[in-house]
Amino acid sequence: MTLQSDRTDVPEVPGAAEAADRIRGVLQAADPEATWAVGGPDGPYAGSAGDGAPLDVDGLMPVLALWPVIGSLVAEEALRLHTPLTAYGVEAAAGTTAHHLLSHSTGPAAHTALTRLAEHLTGSPLAELAATRIWHPLGMTGTGFADGALHAPPADLGRFLSHLLSAAEHPLTRAWITESLRIRTGELTPARGLLWHPAPHGTWAYGESQTLWLSPRLHRWALLLPTHPPGPLRTAFREAAFTPIP
Repeated sequence: MTLQSDRTDVPEVPGAAEAADRIRGVLQAADPEATWAVGGPDGPYAGSAGDGAPLDVDGLMPVLALWPVIGSLVAEEALRLHTPLTAYGVEAAAGTTAHHLLSHSTGPAAHTALTRLAEHLTGSPLAELAATRIWHPLGMTGTGFADGALHAPPADLGRFLSHLLSAAEHPLTRAWITESLRIRTGELTPARGLLWHPAPHGTWAYGESQTLWLSPRLHRWALLLPTHPPGPLRTAFREAAFTPIP
C-alpha cells in the first residue's frame, strides 16, 4: 500500500495527520497487528505496514462483489430495483425486490438471492462478474476467490474505497453510490441505505468484524481488518478516524 508519506502527488488533507495519529494510538493499545488504512479520493494517506499479500476478506464479499455488480446492472438498465425478482425469472417470495433485499434484509439468504439474480441476468458467475466489471477496471488485480473465500490485498481495498469517493463514473456511477448512501428504509429501524448503513459523524459503514467506512462529507474512507473480534475497538477506531478535530 502506497501511503501519503511515500507520495508527492497527494494534496494535504485537512485533519488527515491527526486522524492517523489517533488511529495509531487506539490500535497500539488494542490490536497492534491489525490491518488498517485511512484515505480519500486520491488514495490512502496512512495505514499499517505489511507485505501487501492478499488477506481473507470474505466478510466483505457482499460490498466488494455483490453490491457493485448489482449497481452495474442498474446502470445499464438490466435491472430495476423495485421490480419483483420473479419478473426476471428468479425464484423468490412474492413481491421480493432487489431494493428490499439490499435495504431491509441482511445475511446469507438475501445475498444468495441477489447472487442468483445477477447470475441469471448475465449468465455468468458472480466471481467473473465482479472481476470483469469492477475489480479489473479499478486495478484490483490481487482480488479474487480462493478456497471458497474472497481474498484481497489492502492496496486493492484502498483502490475500491477511493473510487467510491472520487468523481469517476466508471465502473460505478455517482448515481448508484449516492443512492446507496442515503436512508432507504423511511421511518423503520434500523435505518439502512443500499447494503450500507449510517453511522456517527456522517459516515456509512459495512461490516461488523472486518469493516469499511465512507464519509462523503469529509471525503474520507477507512478500513479495519482486526486480528481478533474487535468488540469496542470497532467503535474506537471509527471515532479516531472520523471525529472532527476541535
